Amino acid sequence: MAMCLLLAACAGGPPRRVSEPAAGIQQLSVRANGSWSVDLRIENFSSIPMRFDAISLPLTLAGQPAGTLQGNAGISIGPESADVVTLAHIPGSDAKIALADALADNRGVSYSFEGTIQATPEDGKPRSFELKRNSSLNPVPGLPGVLR
Repeated sequence: MAMCLLLAACAGGPPRRVSEPAAGIQQLSVRANGSWSVDLRIENFSSIPMRFDAISLPLTLAGQPAGTLQGNAGISIGPESADVVTLAHIPGSDAKIALADALADNRGVSYSFEGTIQATPEDGKPRSFELKRNSSLNPVPGLPGVLR
């Protein structure tokens, strides 16, 4: 009888929990041609691995519309872990000017985005998650055109 209870207790394994992911800009680098390279950190708060794919995040930087961060992450992130995907981005002219002014004055800028990311739980169906983020970036000393 005790053996049956022990087996029943172990049969379920740990709970499989799918939680909303989070994302934020880890680093933004201004390229020589004026485009941006955006390192987006994606956090998987689920208790199971998730595959992250389509990203669509309309971005505002320093109060100016900066276009939509778009791409296919194409990465799997383990349970309760994070990883970074790099997205090439061509910003709107107002955001480009606002960022150039901030870099010239060696000051930080605020950013926000609100959009979606598609993720597929291990052995599950793809789901679209709404993401929203308000934060800021600051110039990195010694690295011109780079903010973290």
